[in-house]
Amino acid sequence: MTPLGPREDWSVELKTLTNVMLGSLQPMLIVWGPSQTTFYNDGYAQMCGNRHPAAFGRPFRDLWHDIWDQVDSIISAAYAGHGTAMDDIEFTMHRKGYAEETHFAFSYTPVRDPWGTVLGMFCACTEITAQVAMARKERTQRERFMQVFELSPGGIAMLVGPDHVFDYANEEYYTLIGVGRDIIGKSVAEAVVEVVRQGFIGILDTVYRTGEPFIARSLPVELNRGPEGEKQRRLLDLVYQPMRDDIGQVTGILVQARDVTQLRADEERQAVLSHELGHRLKNQLAMVQAIASQTLRSSQDISTARRRLSERITVLSEAHDLILEGGRGVSSVRQLVAQMTALHDDLHNPRFRVSGPDLKIGSRPSLSLSLILHELATNALKHGSLSASSGRVDLSWRVAGEKRDRFEMVWVEKGGPSVSAPETRGSGTRLISAGLNGAADSLVEIEFDCSGVRCRIVGDLESFQKEH
Repeated sequence: MTPLGPREDWSVELKTLTNVMLGSLQPMLIVWGPSQTTFYNDGYAQMCGNRHPAAFGRPFRDLWHDIWDQVDSIISAAYAGHGTAMDDIEFTMHRKGYAEETHFAFSYTPVRDPWGTVLGMFCACTEITAQVAMARKERTQRERFMQVFELSPGGIAMLVGPDHVFDYANEEYYTLIGVGRDIIGKSVAEAVVEVVRQGFIGILDTVYRTGEPFIARSLPVELNRGPEGEKQRRLLDLVYQPMRDDIGQVTGILVQARDVTQLRADEERQAVLSHELGHRLKNQLAMVQAIASQTLRSSQDISTARRRLSERITVLSEAHDLILEGGRGVSSVRQLVAQMTALHDDLHNPRFRVSGPDLKIGSRPSLSLSLILHELATNALKHGSLSASSGRVDLSWRVAGEKRDRFEMVWVEKGGPSVSAPETRGSGTRLISAGLNGAADSLVEIEFDCSGVRCRIVGDLESFQKEH
């Protein structure tokens, strides 16, 4: 027996709603009369946890006493004639003997008699706790993926649909194609128009149609990425990976791109350096002979010649160790220059005039710069200004550029025999032309002027000084 009395005495409204509630599979609840007596069906009973069946026929507050501060205003509004509907309301319930986060979608509807008096409230509801937890898990997983994408050393973008519309791109991808482009929500053909004529839209179409990934290494691409939109040729490691839905249909493409332009340039320079190391090993005897000849010509007696020759061969050995070890222990351009002049200069008749600040240099650039300097000096000793007693070399270096962000070194030979450009490029010339390994935007210019060789070496200052 409930406070509402026998069922046959109930109002037509209550009987009708009870029949609807008991015949429905959806969880439903009736709160009736001034005492807010509560009835519910089997679906709602499952949501009551350990409070069922004791809560059946009891006041609504007895059922949800632990969340009454949130429910009171909603039930009061219903009794005042105002319905409430929510797609997601969160509660912390203790219905199973412990605190748990729950979520519900529901509507509270006032029930009136024919004269408009509110008799009670009818509620149809669905517990969506599991769905909310799943959505939160998926959102967390997506956020983690986004964090991984943002921290990725390469460019990553997501394209959706057959037109390859940008849905996402990380910071590295913007750097790759040119910072400042507005690409999200636009197709690749619209946002990165210069790749259309290079065939990349066709590649994307094939990946989308066949579901087969596209992988390329050191792929040349022209991109309008300069400050004024000028074209730059870059080499990319590129992957187009199809993305599929739950039934296996391709819905988009994951783009992974890494700019390897500088890496390939460094590898090419390193190959030249490795070749030169072998070349120098083969020429050590010739170098010792040249040093011995020069020392004997300028020494006053055998004792002095023996001492100076021993000193120079020791310096030669140290220079060779320095090259093999990649510049270990060298921290400045001045030290590199001093090591080179100690080997090739004459203390009694100085042949080098050097000037420049005490600039730090990274280990990789120091290796290539040391090789370049020794190659220039060796060539000058054999064929250039140092092969004549009156010959000299002016060697200077400085921080250059409008923003003072460039390293520049100039080698100028004077007073030697007339020189001309060689008909073929030997290993030494290739070494010099390879530039500074590890320094971005490195450039070497060699002029074979009749008055002597002139060599200019430049590179990005930050990477020139960076420890690799």
